[in-house]
Parts: sequence; structure tokens; C-alpha cells
Amino acid sequence: MSIQQNTKNLKKQVAPFEQSQTMQSIWQLVNTLVPFFLLWYLTYLSLSVSYWLALVPAVLAAGFMTRTFIIFHDCTHHSFFKNRKLNRAVGTFTGVLTLFPFDQWGYEHSVHHATSGNLDKRGVGDIWTLTVEEYIAAPLKTRIAYRLYRSPFVMFILGPIYVFLFKNRFNRKGARRKEKNNLYLTNILIVTAVVLLCLAIGWQAFLIVQGTIFMISGSIGVWLFYVQHTFEDSYFEEDKEWEYVKAAVEGSSFYRLPKLLQFLTGNIGYHHVHHLSPRVPNYKLEEAHKNTPPLNNVPTITLMTSLKSLRFRLWDEEAKTFVTFRDVKHLLKESNSVQTKTGAQQ
Repeated sequence: MSIQQNTKNLKKQVAPFEQSQTMQSIWQLVNTLVPFFLLWYLTYLSLSVSYWLALVPAVLAAGFMTRTFIIFHDCTHHSFFKNRKLNRAVGTFTGVLTLFPFDQWGYEHSVHHATSGNLDKRGVGDIWTLTVEEYIAAPLKTRIAYRLYRSPFVMFILGPIYVFLFKNRFNRKGARRKEKNNLYLTNILIVTAVVLLCLAIGWQAFLIVQGTIFMISGSIGVWLFYVQHTFEDSYFEEDKEWEYVKAAVEGSSFYRLPKLLQFLTGNIGYHHVHHLSPRVPNYKLEEAHKNTPPLNNVPTITLMTSLKSLRFRLWDEEAKTFVTFRDVKHLLKESNSVQTKTGAQQ
């Protein structure tokens, strides 16, 4: 069977799972938002005893915040409800809770889906990734910037602060009026909610509660996005060789998580299914995976094996694998040596 036929059949096998179920979507809203708000309030109440006690409900609230983001994410794909206006309304509301503008992120994320793993179309909605060749050829300042960007502290601590609090507050270049208005509305609603909560419980308590939940959930969110595309045998090709389905099933991992974490992360560990068909709602991803035999052989990572991804920094086009900075250290020395000799001869 040809690659084209395989591709067509695989997408056809997943198609039956693309229909959302209204009652199931409503139930997921209830079992996500109600616990989140209760845990947020419990975190606030626990502050009167000690911060360390408050940290317990805060961690759980961060998990439900992550689950809330998955609902927002599904709404941007118009997969959470059949009705587009309902997706937009719920997506805008959950976008306020997660600090993401519905239209802007929806646009960037759709570009990510259309270009994931395409070496010639990097730069929108993805993580900055250089190939070994590009890194070796880059000027020193670019290599330093890239190493800083790829450091765990910048990526998982400073990264969420920059993206969620600052980048998401401004329109992207070329944004249309509808997208701009949605961002303005999101910002106004966020400011309104912050002011009301500060008046209700005090700005110090608000910053402690929301800041703790934000940092934990933000780091979790960035980690999930990172690890689902940064694993040893991922998929990257130049545009002429790039294939959408291969990028989905080979370049998006199956992150096998314990059931509780799978619940809190909205099944997004089945990322290969999501990239193969973004119209599959999150609560059907596991079912689609189990009932599509070819997907049982996709790249699989666990909590333990995913930690290896922290070492992966550069894509080796020849070996078709991620490598570490240490792996290319000798190549960098050789390149610098050649440049030094060339400069001396000139």
C-alpha cells in the first residue's frame, strides 16, 4: 500500500471520533471549572493558617487550570461544541481564566498544526528549534541567545511569565479587526476580574493565590507543549519532503501519563491523535487512539523517559534525532578553528 493510501486510510479511521457530544462537553466544563473555583477559594482560606498548607489546594487548582486550558484549546479548534458561536463564547471565557486571547492564539496554533516539523516554516506557534548545521553557522550572540532560551529556567519559569502575562496582551503584526477586538475584550475582562478580586480579598492575598497557581500551571503547560514535540526520534523535514500525517504521528508524542495526570491534562498526552485530527475533542482522544491500530506504534514516552527531553537542544538532520549541546561541541570547535585559520590567511 502506498504512503498516500496509508495516509488517507489513517485519517479516515480517526474521522468517526471528530464529532463532539454536547452533554459530555458541558459535563467537562462542570467537572473542571467547579473544582477549580472551589480549590482557588480553599487556597485563599488556607492562607490564614500557612502558605505551605495553601500550597496543597494551589497545586490541585493548577492541575484544573491546565484542564481549563485544554477546553480553551479545543474551542479554538471548534471541536468542543458543534456550534461555532458557543465554541467562541466558551473559548473567550476560558481564555480570560488562562490569560489567552481566543482569536490570536487560535490563529498561531492553527499555523503550528499546519507547519509542525517543517524546517522551512518555523517561527509561528512553535518552540525555537535550530538544526545542528544552523547552530554551528550562527554568530556567537545567536548561539548564546539560543542556549539561554533552551535553558529550563528560561523556558519553564520565565517563559510562562513572558508569554502569558506580556506577549498575550498585545496584538500580533497583521492581526485583523476581529482578532484585535477579541484581544481588547479579553484584556478588559482580565483587568476587571483582577480588580474585583483584589477589592474582595486584598491584593496581597490575590497575588499569592493567583501567582502560585499561575506559575505551577504555566510551567506545566509549557512542559507539555515542549515534551510533545521534543523527543529523541521526532520528525523534522524540509518543505519538499514534509508530510502532514507523518508530522502528526511521528513528530507528536504519545505521552503515557498516570490516570490522574491524564485527567488533569485533558488527555493531551494523546498528542499524535490531536495533530492527526484537531477536530477530535479531548475526551475522545484516548478512544480514537485505542480504536486505530496503526496509532499503537507511534512514539511513546512516559514521565520518566520524558525527562530525557530536557537534554535535547538541536535537531540533527542527518541522524534524524535530537542531540545535546555536548554532542556538537567538537563540531563547534572544528568550525571555530577553520574560521580562525581562514581569517589569519586573509
